[in-house]
Amino acid sequence: MPRGSGGHRTSVRVVVIGDRGTGKSSLISAAASESFPENVPSVLPPTRLPADYYPDGVPVVIVDTSSSIQYKSRVAEELQRADAVVITYACDQRETLTRLSTFWLLELRRLEVKVPVIIVGCKLDMRDEGYHISLEEVMAPIMQRFREIETCIECSAANLVQVPEVFYYAQRAVLHPTAPLFDQETQTLKPRCVRALKRIFILCDGDEDDALNDAELNEFQVKCFNAPLQPAEIVGVKKVVEEKVPEGVNDFGLTLTGFLFLHALFIEKGRLETIWTVLRKFGYNDEIKLREEYISIPIKRAPDQSMELTGEALEFLKGVFSMFDIDNDGALRYSELDDLFSTAPESPWEQAPYKDAVEKTALDHLSLSGFLSQWDFMTLMDPARSLANLIYLGYNSDPALALRLTRRRLLDRKKKQTERNVFKCLVFGPKKAGKTALLKSFIGRPYSEHYFPTSAGSYAVNRVDRLRGNKKTLILQEIPEDGVRKFLSSKESLAATDVAVFLYDSSDEYSMKRAAELLVLVARRGEESGFGVPCLFIAAKDDLDSYPMAIKDSEMICQDMGIHAPISVSVKDGDMNNLFYRIVNAAEQPHVGVPETEIGKYKKRNRQIVNNSLVFVSVSAAVTVVALAAYRAYATRKNASS
Repeated sequence: MPRGSGGHRTSVRVVVIGDRGTGKSSLISAAASESFPENVPSVLPPTRLPADYYPDGVPVVIVDTSSSIQYKSRVAEELQRADAVVITYACDQRETLTRLSTFWLLELRRLEVKVPVIIVGCKLDMRDEGYHISLEEVMAPIMQRFREIETCIECSAANLVQVPEVFYYAQRAVLHPTAPLFDQETQTLKPRCVRALKRIFILCDGDEDDALNDAELNEFQVKCFNAPLQPAEIVGVKKVVEEKVPEGVNDFGLTLTGFLFLHALFIEKGRLETIWTVLRKFGYNDEIKLREEYISIPIKRAPDQSMELTGEALEFLKGVFSMFDIDNDGALRYSELDDLFSTAPESPWEQAPYKDAVEKTALDHLSLSGFLSQWDFMTLMDPARSLANLIYLGYNSDPALALRLTRRRLLDRKKKQTERNVFKCLVFGPKKAGKTALLKSFIGRPYSEHYFPTSAGSYAVNRVDRLRGNKKTLILQEIPEDGVRKFLSSKESLAATDVAVFLYDSSDEYSMKRAAELLVLVARRGEESGFGVPCLFIAAKDDLDSYPMAIKDSEMICQDMGIHAPISVSVKDGDMNNLFYRIVNAAEQPHVGVPETEIGKYKKRNRQIVNNSLVFVSVSAAVTVVALAAYRAYATRKNASS
């Protein structure tokens, strides 16, 4: 799918398949030469229709295929590279028509080829004259079952009837596809199309009166089609809309309802290229999302750097929150949140890891703190997604002003401080240590006695109050015990981490020993990679009786590893011992509490010995050089006096 600048296609690749003898090669040859070939090879080499062959000015590359079983894998490879597929049947061979639904269309689904399909009946000139069933009657049931079929057409290569149209429809289906825009079953615009058009409407509504006046309509027309509308044309457009949907026009101009109706009307009249021109002028791609050049972040990042929202972006988001908090209760209910993201392709927080990751109010609404926490989380995890959604919401400043690149964590350790506002904390621990309960408590979820093993790492995100009213966003990521080795298998596994905590059940001696083993694993990975992080040892379930040597054993582990003393907490009793504040405090001091293994300590001592030796040698060498220089100066003076 070659594309030029601006996301526009530079060619369309059409693969032609079908039963033997249905006229595939003759069809292609007739389209290319505009004449019927008397002798045609069984399989043609790729054939190119030039850019000026069709009005859109995009060349079409047509790939012929063999129906022989020995070329099945080759055909499958070609289909994976196709932008569109033409399936042929012979109008004089009923069985080839049947094979469309019993083999070819099923084969495309088996291969997961998800491109527009054009069904072509060849050899129309050879059909029995007594055949009176219309193409619509024959194809309607097949098209109902296989929604990927874009168009059905019959042609005759021998008589050059509707031959160019075959590949025009194929090209058109690629350049101006119906599927992303329109639901054939409900006969309505698809949600993502409606959302994009709503955003475009808002961008064009310069005076923000929820209607496009004549001047705004003209600006829209010029931007999209490089030609203004005449006053009579504007009157005509409004009249058409008002007759069908009276609420589509008001005293101020064309409303959003009218704007959407007009675009649905274009589809009804087969003018798909009109809608696609509008969408592409406003930066959308074939999936009705903003093109890469609008949301790409051309900043090179080291593994231990991350992106954060700038103060300007946060202020913009606070304004958006206030605008959509219709009832002014300081929280967004589901309907308000849906409306807020109604100009984005979909709500970005409906799926993992964002769903249920932040604190909600007692009524299950999203507070401003939760709203901003979610944005901080998305920016850390997927900066491009965050930037795209800022733009969907109407952020129109320079995208470079929305995000900032943090300093490398390695440099933070050297400088013994950090400027980050968002911290990521990994939560390790054995099974039943209370990791999930800890995460839930962080976002205000009630404690539960029921144990549900975690198969995949979950997240909890909230803002933590600091000194002088400052807030930091803390992201907790649970690492299941079974997934620790896999997680640490990458050299850069700890690079994006600011702090790690190790939970254990303080009433269970094995749980503590296992947490200590995990601490050693993480410390070793940090030493090997250079991405060591501050670590905290957490004695969970403090409401239970600890085993006799628990306190002494845990303190010894922390002392041996060179980290802070254990912190006791009880999620059940709500006694968190200021844990989350202490986690943020540890992240803000990246040089303190980084654990060391025995191997790490040994290597560190060796480095110090070597460095001290080098210092001694360098001092001795300097003395020798000075002495040698003094001797040479003395010898020179002596020779001169002689």
